[in-house]
Amino acid sequence: MQIRTDQLQARLDAGLRGPYTVFGDELLLVNEAVDAIRASAQAQGYATREQHQVERGFDWDTLLAQSRELSLFGERKLIEIRIPTGKPGRDGAQALAALAQETSADVLVLVLLPRLDAATQKSDWFSRLADAGVAVRVDSIEADQLGAWMRTRLARHGLRMPSGGAGQACLDMLVARTEGNLLAAHQEVEKLALLVPPGELDPAQVEDLVQGAARYSVFRLGEGVLAGDLPRLLRMLEGLQGEGVAPVLAHWSLAEEVRAWLRLRQGLDAGENFATLARANRIWGPKEKLLQRALPRLGLPLLEGLLLRAAACDRAVKGLRPPGIPHEPWEAVRHLALAMAQAAAPLPAASPHGARLVLLAAD
Repeated sequence: MQIRTDQLQARLDAGLRGPYTVFGDELLLVNEAVDAIRASAQAQGYATREQHQVERGFDWDTLLAQSRELSLFGERKLIEIRIPTGKPGRDGAQALAALAQETSADVLVLVLLPRLDAATQKSDWFSRLADAGVAVRVDSIEADQLGAWMRTRLARHGLRMPSGGAGQACLDMLVARTEGNLLAAHQEVEKLALLVPPGELDPAQVEDLVQGAARYSVFRLGEGVLAGDLPRLLRMLEGLQGEGVAPVLAHWSLAEEVRAWLRLRQGLDAGENFATLARANRIWGPKEKLLQRALPRLGLPLLEGLLLRAAACDRAVKGLRPPGIPHEPWEAVRHLALAMAQAAAPLPAASPHGARLVLLAAD
């Protein structure tokens, strides 16, 4: 069977049913799922744990032999198999299918995989694992889901938001302070649980506790420019600047996005499959959906123009004075980000922050 992470604990409480297959890219939630399975296994007598990392040349025959060996002391064992690529290969597929059918009550198998596309989830080896045991799908928490996620996590600690607008404003503030970073959101929840007694939260106290705790990631800028939410994009850039992130790093992240868009455009024009291209370029989760929607607007000439803008921005960030680009490094980064946002998702001519969008045809 296949379940969500929020269904896992109830299944474990009802009794172990291996093998377990955990797949997804949200590291915090993957680790929580794995820890829950380990704890349940240990409580039910699986005292030994073997860990295997699948790499090129991995010996699947040895793994199968070890899975069939019984401990001299009669101990149960948990065998963890981590497959970072999500592709076990032909021998691995056969071995995993065999493990799904052959493991005894004294051996519990846990397979760890990244996010899988639909085709892989329909493969014989994955289907056998899921049918024989439990496949735990770890979904990414998107930006518009983060508030509900934090509210649920707070409730686990006996903390609740005030009713009405005050509570929603407090929750919105928490989300904004940890935007795009699930681990940061988790840390803020844990901090509040340590510092605040159970009960209704005081918004003023919460604001004092999280003041200055904003965490923005340059690796979420690509999602920001694709989302078409200009205030959020500008807030991300302001947050990075305020936290002392070097503008050269923000530029690098944006330029990498442009190059990835260009590779996908060229691949699609050559008849390749979007899902395959996205995986090859390490694009998944919310960004994958946003990019798939934007690509019809991103023609090759437009992307080549963005690449030229990225090169000009690079010179500005390094202290040079290229024409047509603001000379202050962070302003140059904003210039590039707005140009990318306009290309990906057509926006109004002006933002609520007073920023003027760049007309791509102006060069």
